[in-house]
This record gives sequence, C-alpha cells and structure tokens, in this order.
Amino acid sequence: MNKDELIKKMYDSIGEPHKHGPDVAHVEIHQNKVLGIHLVDGLHIDAKEVEDGIEVEIVVEKNAKIEKPIKICFGMIPKTGIQRINIYTRIEENAKAGIIASCTFPFAEDIHHIMDSEITVGKNAEYAYIERHVHGPKGGVTLMPKTKVSLKEGAKFRTDFELVKGMVGKLDIDYEAICGARSILEMTARVSGRGYDTININEKALLEGEDARGVLTSKIAVRGHAQAFVRNTLIAKAAGARGHVDCKEIVQDHAFAKAIPVVEVLHPKAHITHEAAIGSVDSKQLETIMARGLSEDDATDLIINGLLNPQ
Repeated sequence: MNKDELIKKMYDSIGEPHKHGPDVAHVEIHQNKVLGIHLVDGLHIDAKEVEDGIEVEIVVEKNAKIEKPIKICFGMIPKTGIQRINIYTRIEENAKAGIIASCTFPFAEDIHHIMDSEITVGKNAEYAYIERHVHGPKGGVTLMPKTKVSLKEGAKFRTDFELVKGMVGKLDIDYEAICGARSILEMTARVSGRGYDTININEKALLEGEDARGVLTSKIAVRGHAQAFVRNTLIAKAAGARGHVDCKEIVQDHAFAKAIPVVEVLHPKAHITHEAAIGSVDSKQLETIMARGLSEDDATDLIINGLLNPQ
C-alpha cells in the first residue's frame, strides 16, 4: 500500500475521516514511518525516523491557543511488527492545546507498541492528551507506554487512556507526574479486558508545590480469564496540596483484579483521600436493567459500558 492508502486504512479502522480541514493540525505515523504532518500557527512538530523507531518533538509556543484538538494517528496495519516512538512535548507559558491520539492495530497477532514520552506543561499553560486505542478481536498486542510529566506553577494537565474496543493483549502503563504550585493534574485510565488479557497500570503523582491538585482515576472491567493489576500512588508534600485516588474494577467469569491505592501525606496542611472498589456487577442494578427486557449478558455489557465511557 502507498502512503495515502495506509493513512485512509488507519483512519477507517478507528471510524474517523482521513481528511481534515486546514485549521486542524494532524500527524500520521505507520509503524516506524512518518506518513504526514500538517501544522497550524503556534505549533511546531518535528517527527523523524531514527534507526530503531520514531522521535517526535511537539512544541506549543508561549501564549498560543490552539482551539481545535491536534489529531495524531499511530498504527500498524500488518499482523506483526514493532512500533517504537519517543515523544517530547513542551507546552510553553500561558499556552493551551490538546491532542487526541488514536492508536490502531486492527489485525494484530504479534505487535509491540513501545512509547516513551516526556511532557512539560509551562507556567499557567493548559494541555490535554487523550489516547484512544482500537484493537482487533485476537489481542496480539503488547503495549508499553511510559510517560513522565512535569507541571510548572499554575499548569493544568489532563490525560485519558482508553482501551475499550477489541482485545487488549498485554498492557503495561507506567505514568509519573511532578506537580508544581497551584497546578492541576487529572489522570484517567479506562480499560476493558477479556480472554487472557493482562492489564498492568502503575500511576504515580507527586504534589510537590503549594495548593497543587491531583486526581488519579482507574476504571477497569475484566472478563473471561483476564487479569488486572492497578497501583495508584499519590503523594502530597506541600501546604494546601489536595488529591484523590479512585479505582473501580468489575470482575466477571474467571477474571482476577487487584488494586493498590497508595497515599502519602508529608505536610500537616495537605490532604489526600482514596476509594477502591472491586467486585462483580451489582445484582440489583442488573435485575433492574433485565426487567426492561435485556438478557443478562446484554445487561452486563450495558453496566460495564457505563463504567468505562467518559462522563
């Protein structure tokens, strides 16, 4: 397939049009090849092919406000292979931007997707990174996203990892954030596992500056023989720091789930709360939905979709 055919096939697999308006920035990467880049004012993206993968540098200029989300499509159409991507993102002072990254592996049988990312959000800047995965029915994907985040004074950052279409395969998330004074962090993972999927989520945030805010949220559903291990760590070091850890996991069939919320308060004027819930679908809720004519399986799917869908 040529470049245009690959781009179209990747976007088709995620159910989105492959053409964008001139005011929408976008990047397309297939395996370890850069297929296309389109920029808008205030945005700089340098994506280059290196010996063992792709290096991407993203910079949003000081005071720039990019109103429409930047679209990035990562993918592999073949059944096997390795995609290795290093991304360095810098959102400069008072800038605002958001990225919707779609990762698609629709025919995977033995694919490795390895991503190392460093994100710096400058003073009073705002940045959102939404990562949505679409996998095929066989699993066959090993995902290893690793991200380090630095939030400067007054910065706001939201990240949302979503993998609810297709089988996961093996997922190993490792996120770490350091939050400066009056910064705000929201970190969410929503994953649906089935078959023999394995899900490992390790998220850690340090509320280092005064009045920093942080929320770590994990919503996981596992069915069949899938396994999920979630460890969320939130540490408050400064006066006025506030945080919350929230982990909800639904377990069906022979699946297994384990959640470890870790909270540490190292200053007398800081405060962190946590909540973890693991169990099967609520029986009363299930009966209520089945009373409307749905089968038990359909009612269970509806409840799980309600947990995993963004509010």
